[in-house]
Amino acid sequence: MAGSTFGNRISVTTWGESHGKALGVVIDGFPAGLKLSEEDIQPYLDRRKPGQSKYTTARAEGDEVVILSGVFEGVTTGTPISLMIENKDQHSKDYGNIATTFRPGHADYGFIEKFGLRDYRGGGRSSGRETIGRVAAGAICAKLLNEVGITVCAYTKSIGDIKIYDFDLSERDNNPLCMPDAVAAKKAEEYLEACMLNKDSAGGVIECLITGVPAGIGDPVFEKLDAKLAQALVSVGSVKGVEIGDGFAASKTLGSINNDNFRMDNGVVTKLTNHSGGILGGISDGDDIIVRCAIKPTPSIAQVQATVNEKHEDVDIEIHGRHDPVIVPRAVVVVEAMCAITICDALLSHMTDRVDYIKEFYKN
Repeated sequence: MAGSTFGNRISVTTWGESHGKALGVVIDGFPAGLKLSEEDIQPYLDRRKPGQSKYTTARAEGDEVVILSGVFEGVTTGTPISLMIENKDQHSKDYGNIATTFRPGHADYGFIEKFGLRDYRGGGRSSGRETIGRVAAGAICAKLLNEVGITVCAYTKSIGDIKIYDFDLSERDNNPLCMPDAVAAKKAEEYLEACMLNKDSAGGVIECLITGVPAGIGDPVFEKLDAKLAQALVSVGSVKGVEIGDGFAASKTLGSINNDNFRMDNGVVTKLTNHSGGILGGISDGDDIIVRCAIKPTPSIAQVQATVNEKHEDVDIEIHGRHDPVIVPRAVVVVEAMCAITICDALLSHMTDRVDYIKEFYKN
């Protein structure tokens, strides 16, 4: 199976299945000299772990990370960093009734057509639990970015058609939906209660704000910074769309409005607006990078649904087990992690873009 690795200068490879013994990630190409311990990574994993509210699966996993390699005496060594998180609360029997039946909205059918077999216990590699390795790697990349003044912060923009209006980032961690708007969060909770009563699920939008990225990061053709961010985010199983800056709204405006006019401010090039979302021509323009992604409703719902089985017979299915009525809150940190990995990778690649950068480095 190919496609479990992301990145160029820094490569991130996740491994493991939803109901296997463990999951993890290997980060290759990460520079030596960063102070690192499990305590730096665990807070990110705690943000995505299950069982934290009635809006998440009741699966009781501690999600405790162990650093297996790449760190010596509390400092990264420049060798591959390997991280592992054990699975401790698998209820594989919950999936017995779908062992030979394709769940609507899941990867079951495509997986068996591709490989001729599948791990039906929670979806195997297609499970949202695969993202735990991404989050662990993202925590490390975010720490390196913080060292150079770059911050990556994601939050819930909307759930269903309920959007945030009064933005207060300090409120994000005060409600179970990760919404930086207490009023919107309350309305969204009421909406989710109705979904749960109807044995249904909901989707939403996650926005990520990346600040401190200097101009000149990214490449102008296939490796555009916005293209890499889009690839990183669409690779997350629940993401069905990505926008940069004004995104789709830009198609409804005019060039005279959508263009961000440049001005000088104390010797620094600035923009009067940020419709571009901090990226022009695939390269960062020095402004805040704003990216958002659409998260589909959780496909595992308790309603009876029509499907087919491996014998190609029409059947009905009722999915049992522990599932999130909304994926969005736990996916917030996944989006944050994938953005951190992408920016970190592009930042390190940028160091060799110009001869004067190389000369400056080696002369010093």
